[in-house]
Amino acid sequence: MRHTLPLAPQFYVTAPQPCPYLEGRLERKLFTALQGDHAERLNDSLSKQGFRRSQNVLYRPACADCTACLSARIRVADFSPSRSQRKTLRRNAGLARKATSPWATEEQFDLFRRYLAARHADGGMADMDIFEFAAMIEETPVRSRVIEYLAPAPQGGQHGPLAAVCLTDVLDDGLSMVYSFYDPDLQKYSLGTHIILDHVRIAQEAGLPYVYLGYWVPGSPKMGYKAGFSAVEIHKNGRWQDLGNPADHEAETHPLSVDPISEQVARITLPDIHPTRR
Repeated sequence: MRHTLPLAPQFYVTAPQPCPYLEGRLERKLFTALQGDHAERLNDSLSKQGFRRSQNVLYRPACADCTACLSARIRVADFSPSRSQRKTLRRNAGLARKATSPWATEEQFDLFRRYLAARHADGGMADMDIFEFAAMIEETPVRSRVIEYLAPAPQGGQHGPLAAVCLTDVLDDGLSMVYSFYDPDLQKYSLGTHIILDHVRIAQEAGLPYVYLGYWVPGSPKMGYKAGFSAVEIHKNGRWQDLGNPADHEAETHPLSVDPISEQVARITLPDIHPTRR
């Protein structure tokens, strides 16, 4: 018997688990598989509606009593770096950027382990082995790139060691920063900020209007840095809007403020992926 994938994506909900961003809360995700011939179109469409990619899955927070997680992106045409961000660009002018196909290396994994140990030792990725890391990098059904940042060579050679890495998806309207990590010993260089600034530069060069940053979570120290960039907008109440004053986006936590899953799914706009009859 021949089995085929369903034409319309099927959506599912994860079981509640402790929230990694806000203490004392539970997170729940709405997700769908990202596979088949129309994976790129689905990724493009759902990214514009607040979804994120993890390997071959697209997901969006759908917590039962919290709406804190807000998808954020930078409008490239309106972006202007702050004084401190311009200093970061100058400080890292010696870094060499290298864009490659999504292929994991031992050097990347070593840097990833050091980053997690220093920054997220108690996070959900802390126990990832090299095979799981390779899956995170390589299992992508869409157009993805690994952007590496190499330190200057100490003796004037071609380049030095790996300083930072970002797994990036290329959407039809921008760059989506799936996951990034960097050398924790180079904290004074603000490499996390530099990666975002450089992605804005790449998007400008490619004529793409947005850089998708992932989720911004009001009240979470881990995610507060995203509000420090200009021209940031968030996906809230079904539409993109200017971030404005971060203090104006305190999360609603009353259970009745969250729409049922069935209504959330009903409002998702899907790309037309039905075959044309002849």
